[in-house]
Amino acid sequence: MERTLRYDALIIGGGHNGLTCACYLAGAGLRVRVLERRHVVGGAAVTEEFHPGFRNSVASYTVSLLHPKVIRDLRLAAHGLRIVERPYSNFLPLDNGDCLQVGGGLEATQREVARFSARDAERLPDYYRTIERVADVLRELVLQTPPDAGGGVQDLLEALRLGLRLRKLDMPARRDLLDLFTKSAGELLDWWFESDPIKAAFGFDAVVGNFASPYTPGSAYVLLHHCFGEVNGKRGVWGHAVGGMGAITQAMAAEARARGVEISTDSAVAQVRTRNRRATGVVLEDGSELEARVVVANVNPRLLFLRMLEPGTLDEDFRRRIERWKCASGSFRMNVALSQLPDFVARPGTHAQPHHSTGIIMAPSLAYMDRAYEDARRDGWSRAPIVEMLIPSTVDPGLAPEGMHVASLFCQQFSPTLPDGRSWDEEREKAADLVIDTVSRYAPNFKSAVIARQILSPLDLEREFGLVGGDIFHGALSLDQLYSARPVLGHANYRTPVRALYLCGAGAHPGGGVTGVPGHNAAREILKDWRKRKV
Repeated sequence: MERTLRYDALIIGGGHNGLTCACYLAGAGLRVRVLERRHVVGGAAVTEEFHPGFRNSVASYTVSLLHPKVIRDLRLAAHGLRIVERPYSNFLPLDNGDCLQVGGGLEATQREVARFSARDAERLPDYYRTIERVADVLRELVLQTPPDAGGGVQDLLEALRLGLRLRKLDMPARRDLLDLFTKSAGELLDWWFESDPIKAAFGFDAVVGNFASPYTPGSAYVLLHHCFGEVNGKRGVWGHAVGGMGAITQAMAAEARARGVEISTDSAVAQVRTRNRRATGVVLEDGSELEARVVVANVNPRLLFLRMLEPGTLDEDFRRRIERWKCASGSFRMNVALSQLPDFVARPGTHAQPHHSTGIIMAPSLAYMDRAYEDARRDGWSRAPIVEMLIPSTVDPGLAPEGMHVASLFCQQFSPTLPDGRSWDEEREKAADLVIDTVSRYAPNFKSAVIARQILSPLDLEREFGLVGGDIFHGALSLDQLYSARPVLGHANYRTPVRALYLCGAGAHPGGGVTGVPGHNAAREILKDWRKRKV
C-alpha cells in the first residue's frame, strides 16, 4: 500500500466543477491534486472520437450557463476557448409539415408565432420580460452561498440580505417569482399562450434532465434554470464551444496546471478516510492512500455519502435523507455520425441552412411531452420520445470528415429503472432505434444517413460518468432540493456533516448544468475556513 505526502486539498472528480474549484484553491496558494476516475479530465463535459474521423461532445453538449466570472477568472479564452452563438434559439418541426423557428430577434420570432396565433405574438414581449426579470434574481443568487438553516449570525445576515433583495421587487414580480418556483411549466405556459408550437418550444426546457411531465408542479423552475445563462455577453443565448464541450474542461485543466494543480487520471477514489468525523484523505481503488487537510467531492451526493464513507460516519437522519435524494433525469443520450444533413419536410434540403445550426426540438406540444412521461413511468420509455438534436459540425467542421457531420441527440423520457426486471443493457439498442425513427418522421433521410452511433442509456451515463440514475443535474431540481435544501437542509453551504469534507459538484447550489458555479462557491467557503484555521 503506497502512502504519499500530505496535500492541502484533494478533489474527487475532474469534471468542470472540480477543475474550477482546484483553480481557485491553487490560486490562493494551496497544494491541490485532482483525482479523476476516467482516462481524461472533464467529467461529462468531454469531447471524444466515437467513430473513426468523427468527434463530438460525449454527454454534455451545449453552452450557456457557464458563468462569465468563471470564464474570466480562469482565463479560459486565453487557453483557447471560443464559443459560437446559435443563429436561432430553436427549430420545432411539426407533424403537419410546418415548423416554428424561434430566435433571430424579437420581431422575427413574433412573425413566426403570429402564423399560429396573433394573440401569442402580442404577448411574447411580456413573457420574455417576465422570465428575464425573475432570471435576474436567480443570477444574483447563484454566486451566493445559501444561508444555513439553524446557522449562526452570518447566516441570519445572509437570509436578511436575501429578504431585502426580494423586497426591492414590486408585487407583480414577487408573484411571478413564486409562480416560477412552484407551478408547473404547463400551467404557466397555458396561461400565457394558446398555440401549441410556442408552448412546446418554451416547455421543452422544463423537461430537459427532468423525469417529469411539463404539468408536474415545480417544473416551471427547471424551465427558469435554463434561462439565466449567457454567451459572449448576450443573455439567454445558447452556443457551441469550438472543439466540443471538452474545449471548456481542457482550458480549465490548462489553467489548473498553470497554477500548480496536480491532475491524475485513471485514479478512482474508493473511500474517503475519516477520523473522529473529520476527513483525512482518500483511498484509491488500487489501494494507494493520499492524505490531505481538505477533501472536496465533485460527485453526486449519493455517491459521496452512501458509497465513499465508512458506515457510521453520518448520523442516521442525514443518511436517511440522502437515501431519499431524488436522482432520475430520464435522459438517453446519443451521438451519431452522418453522411449528410437531415432533410426536413418543413425545411427541405441537405445543404447547410440556419435551422441545421440550432437546437432542433422534436416534441410538437406539451401534450406530447406529457404522454412521453406517462409512457416512461408505465413502460420504461416513451413510445414517442422527446428528442433535441444539435448538429455542431455545421459551425465546427473539424468534428467530422469533409462533407459529413456529427449530431448530438438528447432524448427524454427514459426511466432509469425498467419494469419487469428488464435491463438497459438488453434494451438500449431498441430504444436507440426508436430515437432514430422519431427523428426520421420529420427528416425522412435521417435513418439512411446514419453511419455510426454511440448510445448512452441512463445506466451507461451512471456507469461512465457517475450520473446516478442518469441524472445530469446530480439530483432533481425540485423545490425540496434547491438553495438551502441542496443537498440537505443545514448543509447547503458546501460543508458536509464530516469536517474538512466539502461538496463542490452539481449536487450543491445552484445545481446542474455546465456552470462552474458550485466549484467557484465551494472554493470560496473552503478558503474562508482555511484562513480561520478551521481546517
